[in-house]
Amino acid sequence: MSRGVGLPAAYLRAGSSSFTEFLAEVAPDLLPAARVPAGDASQLAPHGTTIVAATYPGGVVMAGDRRATMGNVIAQRDIQKVYSSDEFSLVGIAGAAGLAVEMVRLFRVELEHYEKIEGAPLSLDGKANRLATMIRGNLPMALQGLAVVPLFAGWDLGSEQGRIWSYDATGGRYEETAFHSVGSGSVFARGSLKKLYRQDLTAEQCATVVIQSLYDAADDDSATGSPDMQRRIFPVVMTASGEGIDTFDDDRISGIVDRIVAARRERPDGPAAPLI
Repeated sequence: MSRGVGLPAAYLRAGSSSFTEFLAEVAPDLLPAARVPAGDASQLAPHGTTIVAATYPGGVVMAGDRRATMGNVIAQRDIQKVYSSDEFSLVGIAGAAGLAVEMVRLFRVELEHYEKIEGAPLSLDGKANRLATMIRGNLPMALQGLAVVPLFAGWDLGSEQGRIWSYDATGGRYEETAFHSVGSGSVFARGSLKKLYRQDLTAEQCATVVIQSLYDAADDDSATGSPDMQRRIFPVVMTASGEGIDTFDDDRISGIVDRIVAARRERPDGPAAPLI
């Protein structure tokens, strides 16, 4: 190969363990924040809505409804809002759907790149910090109405427990206790979780509780989709534990949803929490 032909110098020297920093140097136009629109763009893209997460003794469960909205229109009925970011962590997206999915993909590459460069995976705290940095990099887009506000959760191999983090549009990072929700229906979902959550739940029971909270959110928030029984479109539910990521398949989800819907026919406002 002749001199001057081949990979750019940035590809050949030892650099940062952050793929995002590398991309900012060699191809900054590929970063989401580089495409800042003029004016308010909040009505130009579908928005994902409610995500919930809760811990149980053996891990953490995360679930999201399937509806994306564009103003007062349902833009998509079966969008996926919960993803595995690696073998022990999950991320749920709320906000501008297209940017959020792109950020999840970049976050996955970020974690893989770090492990290849450093020879060891990031700690769960480190993953939460990296995601906060990426959200902060999206601030110019957020100021134009295209905010991405994810929910991050995972199994901490060091402390052997499930943990949850929420974020704001500036990249502020906040660790939550026991459960949390984000998105347009989050207030209603969190109110439901406060009444139904217990610390001794099994994974199946915890999944039932978070689906109940999504149902309550959909009951009061038009942007949150309830289970679509005609199309058989159900929430996406995933768990992270010491054994890795587990995705609830349609048969497993439909069993939980069918029981919830049957009970709601008798009591539309949902199960009653004990007073004591």
